[in-house]
Amino acid sequence: MNAPEVVSYMPREAGPLPFCPGCGHERLLKELDRALVRLQVDPSKTVIVTDIGCIGLSDRYFSTSGFHGLHGRSLTYATGLKLARPELTVIALIGDGGCGIGGAHLLNAARRNLDLTLIIANNFNYGMTGGQHSVTTPIGGVTATTAGGNLEGPMDICATLAGAGATWVYRGMTHDADLAERIAQGVRHPGFSVLDVWELCTAYYTPRNDMNKRELINLVQTTGMATGLLVERERPEFGAACRANGAAKAKAPRSIVMERAFAHALDRQVGIVIAGSAGQKVKSAATILGRAGILCGLDATQKDDYPITIMTGHSLSEINFSPERIEYTAIDSPDWFAVVSIDGLKKTRKWIGRLPETCTLLIDETLEAPPTAARVLALPLLKAAKEVGRFSSSVIAMAAILARSRIFPLAAFEEAISRYQSAGVAEMNLKAVRKGAELVA
Repeated sequence: MNAPEVVSYMPREAGPLPFCPGCGHERLLKELDRALVRLQVDPSKTVIVTDIGCIGLSDRYFSTSGFHGLHGRSLTYATGLKLARPELTVIALIGDGGCGIGGAHLLNAARRNLDLTLIIANNFNYGMTGGQHSVTTPIGGVTATTAGGNLEGPMDICATLAGAGATWVYRGMTHDADLAERIAQGVRHPGFSVLDVWELCTAYYTPRNDMNKRELINLVQTTGMATGLLVERERPEFGAACRANGAAKAKAPRSIVMERAFAHALDRQVGIVIAGSAGQKVKSAATILGRAGILCGLDATQKDDYPITIMTGHSLSEINFSPERIEYTAIDSPDWFAVVSIDGLKKTRKWIGRLPETCTLLIDETLEAPPTAARVLALPLLKAAKEVGRFSSSVIAMAAILARSRIFPLAAFEEAISRYQSAGVAEMNLKAVRKGAELVA
């Protein structure tokens, strides 16, 4: 059974449009509605994406889905929607202000050629914030920030995006008789389509520049920017290319089964912090410890901190375990804290100074612990790592914590190592677990 014909995508109950009298946005939205009626798109599979600016008020007046975000970023949200749900019809609305703020997104959308339609409500100024000049303000244009007339050349949006690779580019005006059909053509185009629609801002730009419909037409001559369909070409659509490329390279996913195999002794959430240096495998050891907790039926979270440098500086991991769902993943008051290098100590010195007396601090015996209320346990962590393997200090420290705390069995840690690490690494780390347990025996 065919769905009933949609006669309008702008339901009356949404209320009257909120724009100033004579604002071009109202005409533009009504032309968009006419285009959608021509296309008869499924409202449940259509998304109108907006950002900040007067045109950003638009999505709520349509019976389609809507997404409203940050200024200049409508194309980023539209891109994510279309890549995640390629069956959707995605239309992004943006003002000339958003074009300036989100210029890099414009260029990348054109370069990418994802099947999106971009409609630019171009009224040559920032209408929502008081009429400041934008990237499209013509030379001589009077705005709140160019009282003596704009000195900067206006950006030719169509030429810019055509040069960046857009495959369908149109420039027109809100009073064009064929605007609805042009919008429909843009939506039908299987690639990135752009409509730069010139219009009047009756609140700010029109009164300051004696602008009217005739002067808007004359602006085409003074700027030298052509109107009409400027680009129509074919190029591989990005979404289809992505999916094809992914399918060609797809491998069967590695199955990670995390069924409960061990008991635990927790009745509350416990936080563990380990601080070391890049190269000490802090993060990977924390991940294995987390998986060991999951094998015991616990919820586990991990948060890592490290600098942008490679193989230098600190490496820090925070691991939470709880018998209940973990809703708060930060560790304000750790139960166990391990420091296995001078880099880790430098990074966490102030934190160690705030540790409560309920916390136990494991620190390598070569390091001097700063003043702290925590119970301090100095251990030969680095000396033990020299015996086991240079990358084993983090596992040794975690095994010592497990052996002392009895949060869950060391056997669970060993099982996680055996399951989820390569044979050579697992062999070393299983020795490290035993060595860590010996240190606190």
